[in-house]
Amino acid sequence: MEKRRIRYTTCFIALGICLLVLLVLNCMIGSSRIGISTVLNALFHPAAGETATGIIWNIRLPRLLTAALLGGALAVAGFLLQTFFGNPIVGPFVLGISSGAKLTVALTMIFFLSRGIVMGSLALIFAAFLGSLLSMGAILLVSNRLHSVAMLVLCGVMIGYICSAITDIVVAFADDSNIVNLHNWSMGSFSGMDWSGVKVCTVVVLAGFACAFLLSKPISAFQLGEDYARNMGVNIKRFRVQLILLSSILSATVTAYAGPISFVGIAVPHLIKNLFGTTKPLIVIPGCFLGGGMFCLLCDLIARTMFAPAELSISSVTAVFGVPVVIWMLLTRQKKKN
Repeated sequence: MEKRRIRYTTCFIALGICLLVLLVLNCMIGSSRIGISTVLNALFHPAAGETATGIIWNIRLPRLLTAALLGGALAVAGFLLQTFFGNPIVGPFVLGISSGAKLTVALTMIFFLSRGIVMGSLALIFAAFLGSLLSMGAILLVSNRLHSVAMLVLCGVMIGYICSAITDIVVAFADDSNIVNLHNWSMGSFSGMDWSGVKVCTVVVLAGFACAFLLSKPISAFQLGEDYARNMGVNIKRFRVQLILLSSILSATVTAYAGPISFVGIAVPHLIKNLFGTTKPLIVIPGCFLGGGMFCLLCDLIARTMFAPAELSISSVTAVFGVPVVIWMLLTRQKKKN
C-alpha cells in the first residue's frame, strides 16, 4: 500500500512538472522567440507595457490555457466513455461524437453568421452538446442490436464520416468569407482564443471534471460489473445517464472551441493507467486531466512550430502520436488473450 502511494505521488508530481514546463515552453516558443526571463517578467509584471508582454497575455496564454483545459476534458471524456462501454478502444472521436458536435456547431454558425448574428461561447457549447447527444443516441441504438465491440466502433467511425462529410459540404458551399474560415476550425485548432472564451471554457470544463471526480466510487463499482454495482447501491440507469451527459458536455466543449481532436480520448487514459499501474477512478480521472492537458500542449507546440509560419491542424499531430498508442494497446490486449 505504501509503495502504491509513493508511486501515485511521484507520478502526479512528474505530470505536474511536465505540464508546467510545457506551459512555459508554449509561452516562449512561437513566431517570435521570447526568453525565459522576459516570460517570467511578463507573467508577474503584466503592466510592464512591452511588446512581449502583449504577445504573451493576449495571444499565447489564452491559447495554451485552452489547450491544457480542453486536452484534460477530452481525456476525461474518453475515460468515461470507456467505462460506459467497458472497452478501452472507444473515445469521442472514434465513436463519431466529436463529428456530430462539429456538424451541429457548423450548421448553427452558418445559420446565424449568414444573418449577421455572432454566436456566443455558451450557444456554441449548447449546439455542440446537442450534436454529441444525437451521435451518442445513434451509437446507443446500434449497441442494443450489436454485441460486438468491433462492429460498434465501426458504426461509430461510419457515423463520424457521415457527419464530417456533411460538414465539409456545407462549409464548401458557404458564400460568406467568415463562414468559409470555418474550414480551419473544422480541422482542429486552438488558435484565436481570447480571455472571454477561456473564462467560459474554464467554468464548464472544471465543473464537468468535478462531477466526473464525484462519480469515482460508482465508477469503481461499475468496473467490477453491473450486478456488483447494483448490489453496492448504484442506480445503474441514472449512472449511465450521468456518464452520457458528462462525456457529451466535455467533448462538446472541446469541439465548440477547437473543433474535432482525434485520439486524445483513447490514448491518454490508456497511458495514464499504465503510468500509475491502476484503473482506480480516484487516481485515473485527475491523472487523465493532467495527462490530457500535457498531451495537447505538446501537440499544439509541434503544430505551431514544426513548419512555421504554416500551422498544422492539431488533430493531425494528435493522430501521429495517438495512433501508435492505440495500435500498441490492441497488440497488448491480443497477447493477453493468447
